[in-house]
Amino acid sequence: MGRFPQTLGKKGSMKWIQRLINKKTELVNSQIRKNLGLLENEEICWLSPLEEDDYAEYRDQAFIDKLGVKLDKVSLEDFWPKGGPQWDALGRSGSSKLFLVEAKSHIQELVSSIQAEDKDSLRKICKGLKDTKSFLNSKAEIDWSSRFYQYTNRLAHLYLLQELNQLPAYLVFVYFINDEKMNGPRTVNEWKGAIKLLHSYLGIGRHKLQKFMTEVFIDVKNLEV
Repeated sequence: MGRFPQTLGKKGSMKWIQRLINKKTELVNSQIRKNLGLLENEEICWLSPLEEDDYAEYRDQAFIDKLGVKLDKVSLEDFWPKGGPQWDALGRSGSSKLFLVEAKSHIQELVSSIQAEDKDSLRKICKGLKDTKSFLNSKAEIDWSSRFYQYTNRLAHLYLLQELNQLPAYLVFVYFINDEKMNGPRTVNEWKGAIKLLHSYLGIGRHKLQKFMTEVFIDVKNLEV
């Protein structure tokens, strides 16, 4: 179905993204507006993970439906198999901008590899990643389905919405600092160093989707109750 209710997060990025979206939205909204050059009065309505919706996270067609849009040019089904990215948060602005959020609280979370085993699914995923990699002009001779797959498949979905379907979609990476329980980075520069290495490995510097992406750094000390 694509809707996945969650328990109240007790630690890590799940805990902090739930608190951020439900209790302290202006912390993230203000950075998004500033980083993306949006108007100061641009209202962002968060659609997930909401307390009144069982902190549910969405993926597959359910995340498209949650955003209230249609992919009229290239469908999600044609681009990616079921079991795609499960978004940590989804939002929509007053001017219909779409926000897809991936949240991390420690560097090890950046590392992931593809789990799909079905041949047709693998073929579709690899084509989606290859097309995205080509569009971003990456010259890296590495497999985008390994090491940093969670990052690359998020890029692929931004490519699907923004480039292939001409929708006003934005990809927001929320990086939490000072998550001592998870031994996470204590400074923004620690995160930036890891992200720079990730980008170098993937062969992406300045690219065509860059203006539709942003990194937001949130100190969990500001989310403590």
